[in-house]
Amino acid sequence: MSVAPVELEKPDIEEGVALDPPWVTLVWNDPVNLMSYVTYVFRTYFGYPEEKATKLMLDVHQRGRAVVATGGREEMERHTEAMHAFGLWATFQKDR
Repeated sequence: MSVAPVELEKPDIEEGVALDPPWVTLVWNDPVNLMSYVTYVFRTYFGYPEEKATKLMLDVHQRGRAVVATGGREEMERHTEAMHAFGLWATFQKDR
């Protein structure tokens, strides 16, 4: 017994649903918060291990900012608000 091949209709890419590009939460350098506190926030809120939290903190300190999270818009809004609650300067934007 043989099975007849099934022909699947492939959707035209232009007809497909446009996916929302990822968003990012950025934490910016500020003259107020200690580096140890910024590392603490990244470990506590995001659950990052010490090494990752320290790397992100150093990016904030030395480069002026760091992308601390990537995902959907609503989630990045929540993360940004949480960073504000911790006293950090944070924004969110579409990932480039």
